[in-house]
Amino acid sequence: MRTKKQIEKQGYRNIGLPDVTPPKNNCLDIKCPWHGVLPVRGRVLLGKVVKSKSQKTVVVERDYNLFIKKYERFERRKSKIFAYNPQCINAKEGDIVKIAECRPLSKTKSFVVVCKL
Repeated sequence: MRTKKQIEKQGYRNIGLPDVTPPKNNCLDIKCPWHGVLPVRGRVLLGKVVKSKSQKTVVVERDYNLFIKKYERFERRKSKIFAYNPQCINAKEGDIVKIAECRPLSKTKSFVVVCKL
């Protein structure tokens, strides 16, 4: 496990997502995918931040279309996902963000904000 001194020296680490740029700010957050030790895996989603009042947590709403086979038409749906918001990214309400799946961080959080668009 990396210490805070090692994190300060190195800057950011490669998280394995080619189309994502690292943040300009630096942080000492252990749960940050860029500066800490949190690995990301699985799904990478795009959405809009709806709430950011909780500490280090944002609610991301994503819109998607679902095909209904019986009627041969698409239906618009929305889902809200709770995501961890690292200090270096600090997403606010109205921001378009990219979130990546990670290990469960709490009862409801299994995603982390990777970058703001």
